[in-house]
Amino acid sequence: MDIRTMKHDRRSFIRTGGVSLAFTGLVPAFIQSCIRGGTETSILEDMTRDVVPLTEQDYKDRQEKVQSLMAERLMDALWIEGGTNLEYFFDVGWRTSERVFGVVLPVAGDPVWICPGFEAPRAAELIRFGNDIRTWEEHESPFTLLKDVFRSMTTPVKRLAIGPDVRNFVVEGIRKETGLGLLDGSGIINRCRGIKTEKELSYMDLANRITKKAYQWAFAQVSPGMISRELRDLISAGHAAQGTTGDGWPLFGPLSAFPHGSRQEYHLREGDVILVDGGCTVEGYRSDVTRTIVFGRPNDKHRKVFDMVKRAQDAAMATVRPGIPAGEVDRAARKVIEDAGYGPGYAYFVHRLGHGIGLDWHEWPYLVKDNPLPLEPGMTMSNEPGVYIYGEFGLRIEDCFVVTEDGSRYLGGMLCESLENPFGSNVG
Repeated sequence: MDIRTMKHDRRSFIRTGGVSLAFTGLVPAFIQSCIRGGTETSILEDMTRDVVPLTEQDYKDRQEKVQSLMAERLMDALWIEGGTNLEYFFDVGWRTSERVFGVVLPVAGDPVWICPGFEAPRAAELIRFGNDIRTWEEHESPFTLLKDVFRSMTTPVKRLAIGPDVRNFVVEGIRKETGLGLLDGSGIINRCRGIKTEKELSYMDLANRITKKAYQWAFAQVSPGMISRELRDLISAGHAAQGTTGDGWPLFGPLSAFPHGSRQEYHLREGDVILVDGGCTVEGYRSDVTRTIVFGRPNDKHRKVFDMVKRAQDAAMATVRPGIPAGEVDRAARKVIEDAGYGPGYAYFVHRLGHGIGLDWHEWPYLVKDNPLPLEPGMTMSNEPGVYIYGEFGLRIEDCFVVTEDGSRYLGGMLCESLENPFGSNVG
């Protein structure tokens, strides 16, 4: 049977045979209820209609904050290239290439833009902050132009902070041409991006909720013989119906033991674990959610591992509070798994507990062993313990959270309670 036929037959089977499917015991109770509720995307609604976008003042506040941090650390200017840092501070999306484009933000005053000459009209359309756009022609060096910019500023630049995603050939070009003292700018940028505002948190709350609802809707349509690509397409459709672009990466059966997937194709069978990791964006801010279910009745080992992973997630969350070292949160989760016999170290829980999240899926800070960084209110991270048994299955639960003044709060609600109830009764 080819994929197109299989898709048609699966849809017809769900639409006309949902009750008989439920009686076979192949589908957990929560999927049965989803089937009764309907499987058309019309049951989902656009949840982004009332989102209030960032304003010009939001971006100015960000620029002023990083300039204040520069002053504290005796930095004269900051150089940023295309990427999420340029989007964060200046609302400019620009694909990087061998042609150098970026912005010099001085410790005080307006930014100066460096742009290939033929790109100047396009840049002028995109740039909202700063009117000084300086260009270099194809036969010229952008680093010579930068040298002139640094010399011409009100306070001549002697100590230049470099954004953490600036490419090496650009760093070396600046170093060789200017002879400036180059400083790591990641610390000042992390201090801005890593502490979220209430508006940013509202975007992330919504993004995480949309992803969970997309999973819930897509899980209602799993059926024997399907491949992961089919479930991925359903998850994408579920996101789109709610007004955003999102995805999911499903892993079936023994392939769920590969934390980041496998090239193998696998057809879903009764008793298989289904693990899905994915997310979407709202105003550029990302969600990251993992849910694991069993297609059919979970066996004793499934339940044992789920209980252990859930307790690990709960232990980590109970540890989170301002001032606690990030590494202690990983330690709390890992201890639960090791004490249950799935250790030592990374033997089964093969990765760190979590990562920062915002405009990038993985960004500062990280919940990893021995990280001494004290947590602060406004930091957003994933909490995603997992156990992976190669040749059998993997099981992970992932929810994003924000550090609060007195602890922490999950984003998006719909918390996992059991293998049969992966979206819980807590709608947050």
